[in-house]
Amino acid sequence: MRSVGYQPAEPLRVWIVTDGRAGIENQALGLAEAMHRRMPVRATTKRVRLRTPWTWLPPSFVPLPRQALSIGSDPIEPPWPDILIGCGRASIPFSLGVREWSNGATFVVQLQDPRVNPREFDLVIPPAHDGLEGPHVFPIVGACHRVTPERIDKEADEFVPPLDDLATPRMAVLIGGRSKRQDISAPRARSIAEALVELQRETGGSLLVTLSRRTGQSARMQLRARLAPHCTVFYEGEGPNPYFAMLGVADHIFVTADSVNMATEAAATGKPIHVLEVDGGGGKLERFHRSLVQRHCARPFKGRLESWSYPPLLETDRAAGAVLTAWGAKRQAKP
Repeated sequence: MRSVGYQPAEPLRVWIVTDGRAGIENQALGLAEAMHRRMPVRATTKRVRLRTPWTWLPPSFVPLPRQALSIGSDPIEPPWPDILIGCGRASIPFSLGVREWSNGATFVVQLQDPRVNPREFDLVIPPAHDGLEGPHVFPIVGACHRVTPERIDKEADEFVPPLDDLATPRMAVLIGGRSKRQDISAPRARSIAEALVELQRETGGSLLVTLSRRTGQSARMQLRARLAPHCTVFYEGEGPNPYFAMLGVADHIFVTADSVNMATEAAATGKPIHVLEVDGGGGKLERFHRSLVQRHCARPFKGRLESWSYPPLLETDRAAGAVLTAWGAKRQAKP
């Protein structure tokens, strides 16, 4: 565990505030875990949702958000934490609120672009491809996540049945689905499946495939019919999740171009990332994938299995250092 700057006598009390969706919550958890690798942290997860009609309002204009919590939400009450990590639209009223209710004692970190003036938070950590800048802003490549070399190696060692005895090259395939600008249609899924099956036949390697909650039904049907029979692992959400173990044993990683999270997680492995084309495109996601290509993490998949190497992209660790440095500076600056 690496220490940084000011060291409190007790573990840092950290709240992770999200709406509970895995893709959102894992970003905040990943940042908290990276902070814990530098100093002791005691993290508490708070899942929050607002009742209607408060969901119709912009997040920064929700009056009395604690009174607007829906049934099943976790309470947002004192004692306030040392640091709050918020991620996603639902967290914003509480990030803003805790900063006020604690009289500024809680250091508030907001992940992603909150669409609120960054000065309302102590630190905002958006994806660099969003283009958000300012004195309270610390952009990173992609998104915070929970992937570390140590974790994926451990998961690979412990996964049952073992994956590290599979025929090489081992190809982990991370399939996403619908996003704001992109989707995977049935014809696109068929094209992806056929290309991967041909690659498996040429190389004699192993295909390990996982689908996302966002993978549409028509794409799933094509992938089940055309790709699954050729896979050593084909995971759709039932049984032990092989995701981290797949990243641990993979020689190559394939990621559909709709996902920032999966591509950033893959880049933390230092293994070649082959980006699979999907339907739609342009905008911020294109800028993100272009940045991975520029950093030699990824290349568009052209039907051939290419090999290359690069230093693992450890942006979550870099963000954790920024949070703890800024928190320590604020703490020491207090009279």
